[in-house]
Amino acid sequence: MPDYGHDLLFGTVLVPSTGDGDLAVALARTADRAGLDLVSVPDHPYQPGMLDAWAVLAVIAASTSRVRVFPNVANLPLRPPAVLARTVASLDLLTGGRVELGLGAGAYWDSIAADGGPRRTPGEAVRAIGEAIEVIRTLWIPGRRVRLDGKHYGLHGAASGPAPAHPVSLWVGAVGPRMLDLAGSAGDGWLPSVPHVPPARLGNGHRIVDEAAERAGRAPADVRRLYNLSPGPGGFPEGPPAAWPEQLAALTLEHGTSALLLPAHHPDLLRVFGEEVAPATRELVERAREGGGGPGQEPVRAVAPVPPAGRPAGPSGAGDRLAVRATPPPAERFSTERLWDESTRPAAPPVRSERRRDPAPARNLVAAHDTLRADLGRLREMAREVLAETLEPGAARSEIQKLSLRQSNWTLGAHCASYCRVTALHHTREDQDLFPHLRRSEPGLAPVLDRLTEEHHAIQGVVDRIDRELVAFVEGEGGRDGLAAAVDLLTDVLLSHLAYEEAELIEPMARFGTGW
Repeated sequence: MPDYGHDLLFGTVLVPSTGDGDLAVALARTADRAGLDLVSVPDHPYQPGMLDAWAVLAVIAASTSRVRVFPNVANLPLRPPAVLARTVASLDLLTGGRVELGLGAGAYWDSIAADGGPRRTPGEAVRAIGEAIEVIRTLWIPGRRVRLDGKHYGLHGAASGPAPAHPVSLWVGAVGPRMLDLAGSAGDGWLPSVPHVPPARLGNGHRIVDEAAERAGRAPADVRRLYNLSPGPGGFPEGPPAAWPEQLAALTLEHGTSALLLPAHHPDLLRVFGEEVAPATRELVERAREGGGGPGQEPVRAVAPVPPAGRPAGPSGAGDRLAVRATPPPAERFSTERLWDESTRPAAPPVRSERRRDPAPARNLVAAHDTLRADLGRLREMAREVLAETLEPGAARSEIQKLSLRQSNWTLGAHCASYCRVTALHHTREDQDLFPHLRRSEPGLAPVLDRLTEEHHAIQGVVDRIDRELVAFVEGEGGRDGLAAAVDLLTDVLLSHLAYEEAELIEPMARFGTGW
């Protein structure tokens, strides 16, 4: 995907909780002072634990002087588009042109219906947001009596206006292909989130948006590309903030992403993002767009994500013979249960020969493990949302699409089943193919391979337990504690096991390969 050449925008996503609404306003002031461009808040009108998005945005706008504000994203089923159009225009006039509009079709249909809103099929939701966009834009042209026919939204002689103070951008939150098509044909921007659309899936989304824009007679660059970030393990960007500029610059240069929004709950992180990460990212992108920097500076090129701590990239040196390092075992444990005694794990025998070493098989093992780690993180996130009742089990459809290991399943149970099947398949292939090959190549590895196989079976038992707890929870026959405990236990044992396997097998795999 190309760099669309847009100016870079940096912003934040703040969650205005009912119990601490002042914090969101204070963080918005910090963002304003730190030089950020955008401040957004989620819009979940059915959540009594969150303050109303538009009320909060109005207070934030009155408490700041330069940032632009917008809902991330407005809940269309509970925000009629005619009222939404006038709300946006009114606040834009009051702030001197500092309001944009993020718009979503709706997802949590049980909660929406409980508040008196409609329950729509995916096709109906796409059609409804298309009609809403037409209603909103039509009403922003003042001085007319407007009639629009629509199945979900229409105007029947409505007086248009007021006009916003500036051309308000309409950014569409989209995951599925039909919504992406709508973003390209009718939106001013596409606004995905890392948990729903991880970086590996951005390219496909951009392609759909670009093709839709061209079919509508627009240039792909007419559609800004935004991104709700989710830093940390399994998310993006990776590593500490000092490592983010290179990753974010690569995202702009490779995918054209030009507006980056950071969820934040602490002012220090916002200050670092605005005062350090944003300027450094802009400098890298500007230098790359100009074709390189000054003497001694290399142009920015496609940048791989920063490797996790303990597994540095780069040429091998003393003590790093393969430039492939095992991921350290987790420092934090979530469960009090223990499936095994880690102190009894056998170690691989010392290397006795200088046989040619090829790092590719070991690197592939680590990459496969990283995929499991990332999807485990997303599984934990989804389980937390369901247990906190911020995500309905039956509304997990859009969430499941975020997995690189996704299947055509549409329930939280299917999400877990998909992850569990892939984990089991990974371990089965190791047991049936990789381990026999290594056992033949290095008989001294037998105790390690036997222990790893035993752990595979133990992990499968935890996977089966999660499945049982999940089915019981969804059917109302199980409590929250059982599912949460099973997910915590899987996290501990799987991360520990993967670290042990890498520590013992990286060197042998580099010497003997995989056998397939």
